[in-house]
Amino acid sequence: MSVLTIRLPDDQHERLRALAEHRGISLNKLFEEFATRAVTEFDTELRFRMRAARGDAATGLALLDKLDKEFGERR
Repeated sequence: MSVLTIRLPDDQHERLRALAEHRGISLNKLFEEFATRAVTEFDTELRFRMRAARGDAATGLALLDKLDKEFGERR
């Protein structure tokens, strides 16, 4: 396991500490959750970009139009 030191303004540190306390977790666990979310978002974006590079733009746009029609009617 690695140790990471970060610098934060005091007010931000206190707000993050309050958030962790509100959630009933440690500040360390809160940052672990933030890191997991950030890496997951990065991996997802990368995966979609790789698929988009291999895909057909016309097919992708047609699928988006179909989704707009389907979910647009439910609003």
